[in-house]
Amino acid sequence: MSSNDDRAASLRDKLLGSWRMISWTRKLSATGEESDALGPHPIGYISYAHDGRVMVLVLKRDRPRPASGIPSEKEKIGLYDTMFAYCGTYDVEEGQVIHTIDASWNENWTGTRQIRLLSFEAGRLVYTTHDTTDPMDGKQCTYRVMFERT
Repeated sequence: MSSNDDRAASLRDKLLGSWRMISWTRKLSATGEESDALGPHPIGYISYAHDGRVMVLVLKRDRPRPASGIPSEKEKIGLYDTMFAYCGTYDVEEGQVIHTIDASWNENWTGTRQIRLLSFEAGRLVYTTHDTTDPMDGKQCTYRVMFERT
């Protein structure tokens, strides 16, 4: 095994398990404006399994509860717009993890590869992205996401 393979295997071992999202910020490419991607203090988890599967679920905190047991069309849209979820497989390469999406809250992501640059800061997992299109509003941006191990 080459040293690059050793580093990727070590990084993969560090990722294994479940992580709780602490923050998710976005920076608009055009203006440099920074904001919380799904509002402050999102509720989110990412889990990396030994079999190479990844699952992600993120919810905006304080989502509105539907007025009745069956959400109205407007309430359904509000719930959809306050979440982010997908599952698939992952591969680790030096300095990045690549998620290959099998199923997603946004069908446009199904079948795509999502690259996350990764690092660890004080035991926390940190993702950043290359310039990308925000799936919620179509604006060009970069993201920074921080997780702590559960």
